[in-house]
Amino acid sequence: MRPLWACLAGLAALAGSPALARDYGQQGAVFAVVEPDFLRTIQAKLTRLEQSGEITRMNEEFARRSEAKVRRPAPVVGVGFAVRPRTWTYDPGMTLDHDVSDTKGNLIAKAGQRVNPLDLVTVRQAMVFIDGDVPEQVEWALGKYTDANAKIIMVKGAPLEAMTRYQRRFYFDQGGFLIGRFGIQAVPAVVEQNGRVMRVSEIPVGIGRR
Repeated sequence: MRPLWACLAGLAALAGSPALARDYGQQGAVFAVVEPDFLRTIQAKLTRLEQSGEITRMNEEFARRSEAKVRRPAPVVGVGFAVRPRTWTYDPGMTLDHDVSDTKGNLIAKAGQRVNPLDLVTVRQAMVFIDGDVPEQVEWALGKYTDANAKIIMVKGAPLEAMTRYQRRFYFDQGGFLIGRFGIQAVPAVVEQNGRVMRVSEIPVGIGRR
């Protein structure tokens, strides 16, 4: 093994070697690297927007649009008016793809087992779907159902305005989730429990135009 002083001497010789420390001169234009402070750039822009009142205007516009969307949500697309009675059943049962246990680890149901939520719970309120912009449908739902025995669910209209006017609760099927689940194509429609299935009915009332 070479002594330490010999290794240090070798490194010193290499460092001083002309072949390893040669000045090749300037080969092209050289520019200083200038990188603006990104956060300062954003802060400056926000300051300009605030001073010009643009941020206040944007906030007010956002609040206005949000309020308008709450008062009149986007209507559910693809839903028409019931022109003839139509009834079918919806089976909420499902086949499990994994074991289900409670919080203590006790097995509730095994993978591959078919379970039906209606065996465990009772749906006491009907779901009544209507077009809130058709007065005949609104009046029919209010006259036939109470808050206790049904939830009146709009697929189009202004539920908050209706609640103020009629002093009743109204709901809205955001994105048509329920309509799609039950296969409803026209309103008014009523969904209510019938034993171990849900009975779905489209009922012609107040036919109009969109």
